[in-house]
Amino acid sequence: MEKALKKRKEPVDLCTRPLFGKIVLFALPLILTSVLQLLYNAADLIVVGRWSGENAMAAVGSTGALINLVTNLFLGLSVGALAVVARFVGARDDAKVERSVHTAVAVSIIGGFAVGIVGFFASTVMLRWMDTPGEILGLSSLYLRIYFCGMPFNLLYNFGASILRACGDTRRPLVILTAAGVANILLDILTVTVFRMGVAGVGIATTAAQVVSAAGVVIVLMRRKDAARLRWRKLRIHKAALIDIVKIGLPAGVQGTVFSLSNVIIQSSINGFGETLVAGNSAASNIEGFVYVSMNSVAQSCLTVAGQNYGAKKPKNIDLALLQCLILVTGVGLVLGVGAYLLGKPLLKVYGCSGEALSYGIERLRVVLLTYSICGLMDVMVGALRAIGCSLLPMLVSVAGICGFRIVWVYTVFRMWHTPFVLYISYTVSWILTLGVHIVCYLLIRKKEFARLKATPADSPTETVAEAKDFQRAEEKI
Repeated sequence: MEKALKKRKEPVDLCTRPLFGKIVLFALPLILTSVLQLLYNAADLIVVGRWSGENAMAAVGSTGALINLVTNLFLGLSVGALAVVARFVGARDDAKVERSVHTAVAVSIIGGFAVGIVGFFASTVMLRWMDTPGEILGLSSLYLRIYFCGMPFNLLYNFGASILRACGDTRRPLVILTAAGVANILLDILTVTVFRMGVAGVGIATTAAQVVSAAGVVIVLMRRKDAARLRWRKLRIHKAALIDIVKIGLPAGVQGTVFSLSNVIIQSSINGFGETLVAGNSAASNIEGFVYVSMNSVAQSCLTVAGQNYGAKKPKNIDLALLQCLILVTGVGLVLGVGAYLLGKPLLKVYGCSGEALSYGIERLRVVLLTYSICGLMDVMVGALRAIGCSLLPMLVSVAGICGFRIVWVYTVFRMWHTPFVLYISYTVSWILTLGVHIVCYLLIRKKEFARLKATPADSPTETVAEAKDFQRAEEKI
């Protein structure tokens, strides 16, 4: 592991052609990293489902939407950090890379403690809001409280990994998360099968794994030899860097939070069918997660590659990266989505599903996975828009097209035809509508931004938002 962590110290050049091979080499470790991160929860579900029963599995599985709801705002800021650092790396502006890195790490630490405290004390209340079945409410609340104790480490890892990815490094986060994933699975087995701790055991295992991953990413950042090196004495929030991060990250975080709100509403509707359907839905949702994070890794690759080329003022490379990522994400979505559906029964049985729970899980997989590549295309378009500095518009489109549409669907169509199938089909319809609008938005924003890039000399310094505003004020005074 030590050798793997020392291999690459400098930012990777993602601004020279050919790009496709670089995108694939960048995306593959990111896909594996995302899959390993998701294995935390999958390992929890599998171990607790097999050795503690369906109620325990339903208790852990039903918390996913709520965890995302509470954490997505700050995880969105990590996306902003990735976009900003990637832009300054592409522009070869070391001073701004350094300030952005230390601001991002400071935000992750403050945000981690804030989210952890809120989540710990509000867990039971929020679960009641979701109409969590009484049979699993106590177990779900216990798992959430333990999970939120690890939130400072969770956010520190995610922000640190975003910084490394912005520099073109997706391999070392993979090495770190591999170690954390192995620790998580071993501790799952130990706490559940040996110490019989059930839901509490898998919560402790996940929190311990988050500590390992956070420590690993901090060590890697401290050992870098470039502007992205972490120095604790320089840790502070720089106003200009924070504004840039918030400009992109806050809309992304709000979008993720509202996404999660719509999923919480859907989860609440699923909870109304009882714990058997909740168990099958939880297992199927977790399987879908592996396909989603793989597609989302391609979207993050598009954000990073397009972001570096935006900083380097190479608009043609931005278009090429977007096209290649759209082709790549379609292939990933179709191969993994159809493959996971065809293997649905054995995969669900791994989670301990049987009987009605198995049937419910298969129904969800059939509706969602066979059309999942549309969701991947949508995420890649959002990544491209954020890379060229546009984050508010895709947030508004996504909030309306995904969240607003699903909420309306739940309270209208679903009330008329009260079946799980009608609930699940809302995902596909919302993806199609939102993808179409994102494509139109990109074409419009692209025309404006590319004209600006062509009018700016290639070696001109990159402005921060605050600097641009100061310049504008000066012009107005003149």
